[in-house]
Amino acid sequence: MDWLRDAPFGWAYLFLFAIAMARANTTYWIGRGVAAGVRHSRFEHFLEGPIYRRAQRFMARWGVLAVPLSFLTVGIQTAVNGSAGVSKMPLARYLPAVTAGCLLWALVYSTVGMAVIYAWIALGWQWILVAAILVAAGTLLWIRHRRRAD
Repeated sequence: MDWLRDAPFGWAYLFLFAIAMARANTTYWIGRGVAAGVRHSRFEHFLEGPIYRRAQRFMARWGVLAVPLSFLTVGIQTAVNGSAGVSKMPLARYLPAVTAGCLLWALVYSTVGMAVIYAWIALGWQWILVAAILVAAGTLLWIRHRRRAD
């Protein structure tokens, strides 16, 4: 994996920014389509699920700042971008907000995130597997806890 370690920071940052922009904007436009097609259908209950409700509360509290702030959270980033689409947030507000969020996300993942990946690679595959199992178990426990709370 020498190619991974030898990647210049700028290229890694731009690559991660492009991925984040593509994903976030795709999610926004899917949200716009969902809002148009799902309202008053038998699938409308998906817009009332716990993750969507949490994203809506987050957006109600933070407004347009919810979009860039969501990139610093775990678990509601996609729901916030989808909610921005469902609520038809104007592009004049959404695009600057999502760009700021993607810039933040790319910075975090091209620095801290890559350092973690390099450390895991140096430790060996068995520790990556142990970490993955612990993260999966923690995530499942957190989801169970959140479902009971909602």
